[in-house]
Amino acid sequence: QVQLVESGGGLVQAGGSLRLSCAASGGTWRGAAWRGAAVGWFRQAPGKEREFVAGISGGGGVTEYSNSVKGRFTISRDDASNTFYLQLNSLEPDDAAVYYCAGRKGTLIETRTQQYTYWGQGTQVTVSS
Repeated sequence: QVQLVESGGGLVQAGGSLRLSCAASGGTWRGAAWRGAAVGWFRQAPGKEREFVAGISGGGGVTEYSNSVKGRFTISRDDASNTFYLQLNSLEPDDAAVYYCAGRKGTLIETRTQQYTYWGQGTQVTVSS
């Protein structure tokens, strides 16, 4: 049974920071748990489609960010603990959304929600002006 559980969301003022965590449990891919699997962070604001925010390749060698967060957010992974992170800096009101962690059965980063098999339930990020 595969589970992804996000944490770390909350209320911050514009310009502030948060670190989101995603703890993965269960499942293996190529016999190596999550080490070889790409992981992404997505977000969904009210009335909007779920959108790609950041991704990290299996092994962690490549990262990718949406243009709206590039330079402000950082994705990372700790495969020893099957934990994935999204550091959110210089937060803006437009960053407010529910943030989701997702994993896929593949090494390469994908930006489409359809390419991810496993999803957490999300953590709310609220940004006040």
